[in-house]
Amino acid sequence: MSASPVQQLARFGPDQCDSLSVEEARAWCRRLTRRHYENFSVLSALVPAHLRNDFAAVYAFCRWADDLGDEVGDAERALELLAWWRRELHACFNGEPRHPVFVALQPTIQQHELPIRPFDDLIRAFEQDQSVTRYETWAQVLDYCKLSADPVGRLVLMVCGESRDETTFALSDAICTALQLTNHWQDVNRDLLERDRIYLPRELTGEIPDFETRFRASAAQGYAVDRTFLAESRRVIHTCVERTWPMFEHGAKLLDRLGPSSRPVVWLLAAGGQHVLRQIEYWNYETVLHRPRLGKFSRIMLVAQAWCRARLSFRGAKRNDGE
Repeated sequence: MSASPVQQLARFGPDQCDSLSVEEARAWCRRLTRRHYENFSVLSALVPAHLRNDFAAVYAFCRWADDLGDEVGDAERALELLAWWRRELHACFNGEPRHPVFVALQPTIQQHELPIRPFDDLIRAFEQDQSVTRYETWAQVLDYCKLSADPVGRLVLMVCGESRDETTFALSDAICTALQLTNHWQDVNRDLLERDRIYLPRELTGEIPDFETRFRASAAQGYAVDRTFLAESRRVIHTCVERTWPMFEHGAKLLDRLGPSSRPVVWLLAAGGQHVLRQIEYWNYETVLHRPRLGKFSRIMLVAQAWCRARLSFRGAKRNDGE
């Protein structure tokens, strides 16, 4: 499946939607998930085998919603498609799934008793992207993360059968918000040039003369537009990074609350984000010009560490069961 969700709308869209069985839909979502991922495959071997269809279905929902918002190229059309996606979501929760994503997702929703709100919040985030492209305050950026990132962590925990208490969710939210912020600071160049969005709040950039014009010119040409802009932008990114680290550190407490099967998965996702944040530091906060990436060797090493942690977790769990 090489076509993007937007390219598949003729077959699986508002006007026509081919029918698939649950098994066909699950296989369809698995293929989508294997082809599209950020730093790590959602279907990593660390994910328990009996949960991989569930992870694939949740990921496919997020991937489709994200692409309907970002890849259409027209805000009005994107809002129409996201409204359609919400209708499909509600049809799924009403027992009438139509789109392959929701055909695959319905058994997951039923088995794990997932609520509709996290899914709906994600759609709200992508709708917000169509109308809000600049943020005045840090608090507004955090509010956006509550819709765009925190629901994913909560869904992962619920699918894994973890506790749904407020403390567990709050710690998950801290990690997910930190991951989303890290992605923002990593992608400041691409977000501006490709999507005309700036997540750097104006309360941090407002004292820089003509910030957006100079930022756009620098990003477009690949080097600073004048002698002072790079140093000025570095200070802004540095501030953002320094505000992000405490969220990772606070969220790390979540690991002690998780079971042995889900702990390595969550550790890997958080560790990947922290590695990217360190890369931003190593690049001297110059992400207005360049996008640091998690290299193949780094990914392999992190997966290896997570695998070792998984082995230790399972051995510890077995010892505790034997006592």
